Parts: sequence; structure tokens; C-alpha cells
Amino acid sequence: MSRKWQLQDAKAKLSEVVTRAQTEGPQIVTYRGVDRAVVLSIEEYRRLEANRPSLLDYLMAGPKLDDDAIASINDRSRDTGRTVDL
Repeated sequence: MSRKWQLQDAKAKLSEVVTRAQTEGPQIVTYRGVDRAVVLSIEEYRRLEANRPSLLDYLMAGPKLDDDAIASINDRSRDTGRTVDL
């Protein structure tokens, strides 16, 4: 059976949508023919959340810049722009 639900059908049959999310996998909810939401089982949600790094971990994993790279980024014109009469 299809894993896509029109919004009005998903609202009317929410318990069935949730049951199918547990047994068949993620259920997609559409609004005016466009995919808008996904209903997941709690197990799937927890699995996804467990693999997501914290914001701090994500930022700390970014590229490491040496002093020369930081100096070149900060070495920019101090020109404040032109004067505009309004």
C-alpha cells in the first residue's frame, strides 16, 4: 500500500498513519500534492536523533584555520564606503 497520505486523509486516519509508520516505515503527508511532512515511528526518530551531533560538536568539527589564514581573513580594507546624501 502507498506510503503517501493527503493531509485530510492523514487527519481522518491518524491512528492508521501512526500504525503504518511503526510497521511499514515512514509515512509521507502531502498538502496540495506537495510532500510536506513525514510521520516516523519513535524507534526511527530516536535512531536519527542518536546520530546527530550537538551544535558545539558540529562547529568544532569544522575546518581548522592556521594563523596565516585567520590573518588573511582579517586583513581587509577598513574603508567604510562612500557617503550618500539622502
